[in-house]
Amino acid sequence: MSGNPFSLAGKTALVTGATGYFGQSIAQSLMEAGAEVYLNGRNAAAVEALVATFQERKMAARPAIFDILSEEETANFFDVLGSAPLDILVNNAYAGATGAIEVADAQNYRDSYEITVVVAHRLLRGALENLRVAKHVNGDASVINIASMYGVVSPDLRVYQGKPDANGSFYGAAKAALIQWTRYGACEFGPEGIRFNVLTPGAFPSPAAQGRYPQLIAQLEKKVPLGRIGVAHEIGGVVAFLSSPAASYVNGATIAVDGGWTAW
Repeated sequence: MSGNPFSLAGKTALVTGATGYFGQSIAQSLMEAGAEVYLNGRNAAAVEALVATFQERKMAARPAIFDILSEEETANFFDVLGSAPLDILVNNAYAGATGAIEVADAQNYRDSYEITVVVAHRLLRGALENLRVAKHVNGDASVINIASMYGVVSPDLRVYQGKPDANGSFYGAAKAALIQWTRYGACEFGPEGIRFNVLTPGAFPSPAAQGRYPQLIAQLEKKVPLGRIGVAHEIGGVVAFLSSPAASYVNGATIAVDGGWTAW
């Protein structure tokens, strides 16, 4: 391997949920490593404002304004992309409610599975030829899925005020499915040189959540061997690594980014 194995120069990425807490960090880390990044979101004003912010900093941000829940809008994006290479696909977007099993309803499960697994499948199918072109042109292609430690372990209900406020049972079930889907992708497309990996982040409450729920944050920190919650850039850095030639033999991995929570 010659040159900087961590460089993403000449590579192109698509990040879903790019205007969110994780999404902004992931996009920034990829661009700082040299990639051009399509920032996806359905709120045009938010996406365009974020693109402008990054471009003012001389970063290669591009808008990708479409609703990932819409088959038509997703197909339209890839039609416009045409046969251009797409080296990196990051399935990061999520939106959903809270609630333990007793207070959840069937629609919570349908919605969570749709935005987590069905959307990942839809985007992969839309991007597959572009990923294949990227592998041919640049020698590597990578799909990175953002799951959760709650796809691996169950939340401790004692840290929440009550079952309605607990991390959603449907969320953990969907993220567990995403982890397994990642393994399927790694085995199916590994022979083509398209790598699939998944992150299982731990406690990463946004700054707004930290301000609203200081007692919850304190309880969460007690459960982390490092003694603190995560910061968004600690997700972005791992995604950039997995996207790079330095990770060219990392395929089918489930990487915990949880400060040691699941190591207890």
